[in-house]
Amino acid sequence: MMQNILDQETSPYLLQHKENPVHWQPWSQETLDLARKEGKPILLCVGYAACHWCHVMAHESFEDPETAAIMNEKFINIKVDREERPDIDQIYQTALSLLGEQGGWPLTMFLNSKGEPFWGGTYFPKENSYGRPGFVHVLDSVSQIFWNEPEKVSKNRDILKAALKKQNMSPEGDRPKLTMEVLDRIADRYAQEADPEHGGIGSAPKFPQTYVLENLWRSYIRTGKESLAEIVIKALTGMSQGGLFDHLGGGYARYSTDALWLAPHFEKMLYDNAQILDLMVLVHHETKNELFKERIYQTVGWLMREMIADNRAFSATIDADSEGVEGKFYTWSQTEINDILGEKAAQYSEIYDVSPEGNWENTNILNRLEYQGLLDEELEFLLKEQSRKLFEVREKRVRPALDDKVLTDWNGLMIATLAKAGHYFDEQSWLDQAENAFLAITTYSMEDNARLYHSFRAGKAKHTGTLDDYANMSRAALILYEITGKAFYLERAQQWVGHLNDHFWDTEGGYFYTADDAEALIVRTKNAFDNAVPSGNGTMLEVLGRLHYLTGDREPFEKATDIVRVFSPELGRNFFPLSTFLNNFETLVEGKQIIIVGKRDNKDTQQLLSVLSDFSLPTKVVNVIEDTESLPTDHPAFGKTRLDDKATAYICTGPVCSNPANTIVSLRSILEA
Repeated sequence: MMQNILDQETSPYLLQHKENPVHWQPWSQETLDLARKEGKPILLCVGYAACHWCHVMAHESFEDPETAAIMNEKFINIKVDREERPDIDQIYQTALSLLGEQGGWPLTMFLNSKGEPFWGGTYFPKENSYGRPGFVHVLDSVSQIFWNEPEKVSKNRDILKAALKKQNMSPEGDRPKLTMEVLDRIADRYAQEADPEHGGIGSAPKFPQTYVLENLWRSYIRTGKESLAEIVIKALTGMSQGGLFDHLGGGYARYSTDALWLAPHFEKMLYDNAQILDLMVLVHHETKNELFKERIYQTVGWLMREMIADNRAFSATIDADSEGVEGKFYTWSQTEINDILGEKAAQYSEIYDVSPEGNWENTNILNRLEYQGLLDEELEFLLKEQSRKLFEVREKRVRPALDDKVLTDWNGLMIATLAKAGHYFDEQSWLDQAENAFLAITTYSMEDNARLYHSFRAGKAKHTGTLDDYANMSRAALILYEITGKAFYLERAQQWVGHLNDHFWDTEGGYFYTADDAEALIVRTKNAFDNAVPSGNGTMLEVLGRLHYLTGDREPFEKATDIVRVFSPELGRNFFPLSTFLNNFETLVEGKQIIIVGKRDNKDTQQLLSVLSDFSLPTKVVNVIEDTESLPTDHPAFGKTRLDDKATAYICTGPVCSNPANTIVSLRSILEA
């Protein structure tokens, strides 16, 4: 007799549903075989632990015995954690979009026993509401059509299956010649989507869209067009002053439900914070914006305090809900503020937009949207003291749940960001934690032959690594190598890229999302589109470009040019989801190699490296070497030597290197030019 067997899983999301009366099964070949044996359609539900609407649908439907009885009678029910199985989520989110529906979570898809989709949606209320059909009605209708009108099911299935296969074929059509001029025209088009009043790209709901903002910033660096820099700074300011940012504990929520950046969906995701910090550090190199520095420090403080897992890597997410209420942990009444802060409450409330009637659903989200930056130093000190008091009270509340599973790809993003931030701000503990997390991944999420797993929790590494796992960890390894000079990191990156080339590479060009020996799903996806996280193929342009520049090896560069060749036709159709691809194309072809000939630990070398902190250089690749004889003979810096027996820098772009610089003044002069 079937039963709910999710208690055997390690995913916190799946474990949230182990007590449901629904006979949930994990995704497996055994479950698909069961559907075939019983002749039932599959109801696939994909979500994640921090997902608010997943909780709502669970409370309304999956915890309801009557609804569960219908599900159990008519379907084989499969529950999937989208963070644990992004390969499954990617396929069925694409299928939903092909049905003309907007994607999201919870994802509710109906499949045959082969896993082929024929209809679906996202959140369904239990009864008809929100302009959406009730879930019970959906279950009955789908079941009736499946049994009584099989030709409709077959027709939908065949259309979706063909469309999914077509989506993953190498795109055909004209291959536009990518140049810096083309990138700047695309940036100008992105800029047209910016919100001039509140900052950010588009309108509500408003996501950080850091890859698009980075594209604009890179174009500003190339062209000096101030309007592009203003868009990026305004967006980061809105995110950092609005409710998207946790003003007491640090860290950014996933997105804002409004255009103002006031009301977030309160869940905090590791990947969002990694990307926002990464961009903010890049921008701070030039602006020295004190607000951005403050938010970086607060967010790293949150990361180090709340997100380090037992194995020293980073946990995945923090939930939006506590005690069944979205945002309850983070919001305040005027009375609470008054009771805690006393005579200081009036000033604090004015600055943080607290009122008796509330600024969101009869309560208050702390924000500083009326202020574009920090206030005077003395006042900010007092505000910090008051915020600390509120934080201490908040710590006694029922906390949102932490999803403490360790995801390899998301860790790769944060390791790279934290290493760069630690190096830039001279915070050794940040760099140490980046290295700790890297070691944790290689210790707990790798097989003996250096293959990566995707997920680790409760002592178990699970699920074969995806393209994003290898791409993000390779990028992190190369950044750590540039910062520390430890050969181990370069060797790891080369090892992982070699594995990608052996098991993920498509003979037509580009990398598949899954390995050739991974679990066979209905389609093997391949694209260069950004999603919630940067595109794996887009990230590989940076990885391969860095490998080429650091080692002089031609193969990585040739692989990268194949990726450009394969995916460039997409630009003529829709370049909006290709920002990472476009950004890293610049790194590939215009990488600014900073070769410093000298011993890394010597004072004169460190002085030259310190100059880089005053320049925002998105394409820089730093290589500290004791002599250039180790470089390939066709490298532009081959044969370059130290000047006056002092550490000497050469800045090389393409086949040309700058004059030597062995002082802070001379290197600064070259960079300014």
